[in-house]
Amino acid sequence: MPKITIDQQVIETRDGIPVLQAALEAGLDIPHYCYHPGLSVVASCRLCLMEMQLPHPKTGELGWVPKLFPSCQTPVKDGMIVRFNSDVVRQNQSNCMEYFLLNHPLDCPVCDQAGECHLQDYSFKFGQSESRMVDQKLVNPKKDIGPRTLLYQDRCVMCTRCVRFADEVSGTHELCIVNRGGRAEIDVFPGLPLDNPMQGNVVDICPVGSLLDKDFLFKQRVWFLQGADSICPGCSTGCAIRVDANDDVVHRLKPRYNPGVNDWWMCDEGRYGFKYIHDPKRLTSPKLRRGQQCENPGWDNIAEIVQYRFDEHVRNSGADKVAVLLSPMMSCEEAWLLTRFVRSVAPEATVATGFIPIEGEEQSFPAGCKPEDATLTIRTEKCPNRRGVELIADRAGGATCDFDGFVKKVTEGAFSAVWLVGGYPNQWLAKDLVKGLKNVDLLVVQDIFENELTAVAALALPMCAWVERDGCFMNQAGLLQPFRRAISPPGGAKRDGQYLFEIAGYEGLYSGQRVRELMVDEIEAFGDVTEPVCVPAHQH
Repeated sequence: MPKITIDQQVIETRDGIPVLQAALEAGLDIPHYCYHPGLSVVASCRLCLMEMQLPHPKTGELGWVPKLFPSCQTPVKDGMIVRFNSDVVRQNQSNCMEYFLLNHPLDCPVCDQAGECHLQDYSFKFGQSESRMVDQKLVNPKKDIGPRTLLYQDRCVMCTRCVRFADEVSGTHELCIVNRGGRAEIDVFPGLPLDNPMQGNVVDICPVGSLLDKDFLFKQRVWFLQGADSICPGCSTGCAIRVDANDDVVHRLKPRYNPGVNDWWMCDEGRYGFKYIHDPKRLTSPKLRRGQQCENPGWDNIAEIVQYRFDEHVRNSGADKVAVLLSPMMSCEEAWLLTRFVRSVAPEATVATGFIPIEGEEQSFPAGCKPEDATLTIRTEKCPNRRGVELIADRAGGATCDFDGFVKKVTEGAFSAVWLVGGYPNQWLAKDLVKGLKNVDLLVVQDIFENELTAVAALALPMCAWVERDGCFMNQAGLLQPFRRAISPPGGAKRDGQYLFEIAGYEGLYSGQRVRELMVDEIEAFGDVTEPVCVPAHQH
C-alpha cells in the first residue's frame, strides 16, 4: 500500500484513490463540495486545492510547486508529499468561500440544512467573518422540481452532485445546468420532473440547503434528532440506514455507506416506507382470551401463561399437532428464540416459514443496466429476513414447510395449536388461512396491527416495528447485518426479543449480541456479522 505525507504526517493509504479521499479516511477535515466518492470527479469547487512537492525539472530536487493542485483529482502515489496547512492554501479556501457566499441569502435560521450544512461549517472554519459584497445579491426563485423535492436555487453552490447523481447513479437524467457563469442554475428538463425511485438521494448528497425533502421540510431541527444505525426492511437488499428520531417519533431515514450492498444510496420506497410505525391502530398490549372473556394480562405473567397453555395442549393433543409460523419480518434472534421454545415443549412441532410478499418488478440502477452491473437493486421480495428465518427453520430439525404448505395443512386441520407471527405493514392474511386458524384450539398471534385473528386468538401479543427493537437481518445474498433500536415501543408494548427471551426460559435483559452468542453453538453462520463501514465526517 502506498504511503504519502500530508502536512508532515505519514499516511498509509489505498492505491488509486484521490489524495482527498486518503486525507478524509485518515480523519483529516479537508473542505470540499463537488467531490463525492460515489460520483465522477469534476474538480469544480476548488476548495480542496493543495500544495505538492515535485522534482525540479533541471536539478531533480524536490520542492513546493507554486501552483495549487485539486486533491480530489490527484491520485495518490507512493512517496508523495502534499500539504493543506499553509498560508497559500488557506487563502484559496477563504477566497472560494467568499465567492460561494456572494449571493447566498444567509437564511440559516429558517433553513432545514442548518446544523448539518457544510457551508456553515466551512464558512466558520475556512471563511471570512465579513463580506465585501456591496451590490444587491442575485435572487433566484424557489423551484418545485418534483413530487417530493424542492430546489432553493439561491442557496446552491453549483457543486453539480445532484446532476451527476441523476446521470450516473439513477440513470434517469432529469437534472441539468442551465445558463452560464454567475447566472448558472440547476433545473429539470422541460416536462421531466425529478420523479424516480432514487430521487431522495439528491437531498442527502446536497452539501448545503439547496435541495430539500418536502416530507421533512420544517418538521424538526437536526440537532434535536438522535440517530441509530439500522437496516432497511423494505426489501431483501438490506440497505444500511440511519434512523433519525426525536421524542420517540421517527422523522427521517438516511442511507449509510454499505459497500457492495447499497454503497451510499437507498431507494424512496425504503426511505418513506416507515410511516406505518406511528399508526394509532397498532396493537400495544397483550390480550388473553378465557372463554368468551378477554383480558389484558401483565407482561410479567406472559411467559408463565404461554408455557402452561402449550404444556397442557401437548399433553392432551400431542406434540405433532403444534406449529409455528416464522415471519420474515422477525429478526434472526427472535425467530431462533421462538423456535427454541416451541421445540422444547413440542419436539415434533412443525416449523414453517412465513408469507413472502412479492410486489412489482425488480428495478436495477442506473436505469437500464444489467443486474450484475447495478449500483442498487430494488427487489420484488418485500421483506428483510427470508434467508434468516429459512436457515433457522432448516437447522431446527424435525418437520418444516413453506408458507403454502402451512396454509394447506391448516385448511386440512393438521394443527390444533399454532403460534403465528406477522409484522407486515400491509394486510397479508389470506381467507383460507383465517378460516382454518379460527378452528384451532390454541392460537397465539404475534402481530403489529389488530386483525381478524388477533380478535379470536387465545393470546394476542403486540409485535414491535424494527426501529423499536434490535437484532439482525440476513439479506438475499446471505449477508448478516445488525440493526439497533431507535425509539421505544408505543403504549405498554414490550420488545419482542425481551418477551421471547423470557418465554424461551432465559433470564435477564435481551440483547441481540447475547442471543447471537447462544445461536452460534447451533448455527455457525450467525457468528459472521457484517457491520457497515463507518464513513468519516464530511465525506458525503
